Order: sequence, then structure tokens, then C-alpha cells
Amino acid sequence: MPHDLHHRAVVADAHNDLLMAVAARPPKRWGSFFRERWLPQLRQGGIDLQVLPVFIDDQYRPEGALRQTLRMIECAHVLAEANSDQVALCLTGTDIDAALAEGRIALVLALESAPGFDASVELFSTLFRLGVRVASIAHWGRTPLADGSREDATGSRLTAPGIEALREMERLGILFDISHLGASGVAHVLELATRPVIATHSCARALRDHHRNLTDAQLPPRGVAATGGVVCVSFVPDFLTDDQAKVSVDRVVDHIEHIVSVAGIDHVGLGSAFVREVMVDVTPPCCESPDDEDPLFDFPELAGPAGMPLVTDALVRRGRTEAEILKILGGNTRRLMSAHMG
Repeated sequence: MPHDLHHRAVVADAHNDLLMAVAARPPKRWGSFFRERWLPQLRQGGIDLQVLPVFIDDQYRPEGALRQTLRMIECAHVLAEANSDQVALCLTGTDIDAALAEGRIALVLALESAPGFDASVELFSTLFRLGVRVASIAHWGRTPLADGSREDATGSRLTAPGIEALREMERLGILFDISHLGASGVAHVLELATRPVIATHSCARALRDHHRNLTDAQLPPRGVAATGGVVCVSFVPDFLTDDQAKVSVDRVVDHIEHIVSVAGIDHVGLGSAFVREVMVDVTPPCCESPDDEDPLFDFPELAGPAGMPLVTDALVRRGRTEAEILKILGGNTRRLMSAHMG
């Protein structure tokens, strides 16, 4: 039965911005809000390994970006400590294995685009000390380290500090995240990388021509798969299709199947990016839908982590074997993190 298979699997989600929603509350509510609002969804969805990206919204950029980065990292530590019976903030693969063995959800801190760093690459060491184990160096636009995918027309590669950042992350044991990086930047990283890279929330550009998605050329034979890395498929509707009527769990699986066909079964995972659900939590009045609903983020069939078993159902319907499904749901991501994180 798909339900039994899903809950026997190690399910890893490489990108859920729930930390933004928790950090939007007063610090005294961080632990309880996570327990009340997000923990039940993670449990219902069978999530065993959850990456928590630190994403800094525009209101904090540029002056307050580094301060908000530190605040969100503190939030992650506080919510983990307040819910230590249910979750564990993991710094190494051994920590992940221990958390899973104890029935706790393994949490991994990630940094999205290094806002506020400027060219101070030494700060990656500081953030590593604070628990960050996955990081990207650009979002939509330009940073002193690299250009994001919306700047693809520039054809720019990593800057000198960007190259230094890649080397520093490899030295520390921080997984380099290529999601959001511009196409030329991705190519540059794949030329230079000596350790596996991860795309925490990207889809297949062959199925949806969006600058945030990865081309077949960026997968094998010299792409992500060649580094030993993993491409985690996003559930963001705008990355899946340009037709809102076609947004479905089956469309998610279309992207999974395509990446498997190009990169191989050992190099695909899940990276939800539940944008709508987080927006609801951070848009006043809290816990109500924003007035300006954006259909690009609206995915009612798979609303939040609790819907994750639907992906397993769809994979079973496609005829994927149990062994293959276990890899897609989280086996590949867990293997990558257990071997190379920290």
C-alpha cells in the first residue's frame, strides 16, 4: 500500500521556508508556534528530514539582512530546543542518523543567498559554527558572489569571492546549493566543484522553460549527477508549468521522472518550497489568506507538508519500484547529507 510505503520511507524535504513563519512571531512564541502550527503537518506528511532555509525578505535588505539572518538562526535553535522530544538540529550525518533512530525529525539549517555577507567569505565559517550546513550564494538578482537566475542575460560566472566561497564551503562541509544560481554560474560551479552539490528546490527546464529550472545539460554527464549530487524537485506551481490548470501532483512526478531519465535514479529528491503556506503565516492578519492571492503559488491539491504522501501515491501509480521510491522520497538526500555534511 502506498500509505505504508510512505511512512516506512525516510522522507526528506530539502526546502521548506517555515522558519520565516516561526521567526515572524515574538521569540517567546517560537517553540510553541512551531509545535502547534508546523509540527503536526510534518508528522502527518511523514517528513523525517527537513531542511530549514534562512531566507531574508526584502524588508530587511540590505541594512538589516545580516541581523535577520542571525535572528532566524537563533529561532531555529530555540524551536529545536523547545521541541527536543520531537526534532533535533543536526550538524553531521551522524546526528541525522541518531535523530532518525530516535524517531525525531532531523532538522538541517540552510542559508539562502548569503544576504548581508557582501564579499566577506570568512563569515561562512561563522555561520558554520552556528549550525548552517547548506548554502547558496545568490537568489533572484546580483550579489557580490554571483548572479541569480533572473540575471541569466548577463552570462556571468562566479566572482572571485564567489569562487572563494565555493572553496570555503567545500572545506567546511557546507553543501553548495545551486538553486537560484544563474545558468553561467551553475556551469562555473560544476567546472570547479570537488564535492557533490545540491539543488534544494528546482525543476526540469525541459518541461517548464523557467529561468529557475535546470537544463538537461546541467544534469549529466558533467552536471549535478557527475558530482554525486541531488536535484530536489520543487512544488512551486510556476516552476512546474505555465498553465495553472495543469498544476497537480502528477505534474510534480513528471519533473521527477524527467530528471530520473536524464540524471539517474540516484540523483533526484524532493524540495517542496511551500510558498503559499508560509505566505499565509506571515501576511497580516496572520493565519488568514492574503488578499492578493497569487495563483503562481496556489497548489490546493498538495497544500503543505501533510500532502506529501500524495507524491508517493503518484509514484506508485507510475510503476516505480519500492527501492526507487525510497531513493526519491529521501534516500538520496539522506545519503548525500550523511556522507558530506559537516
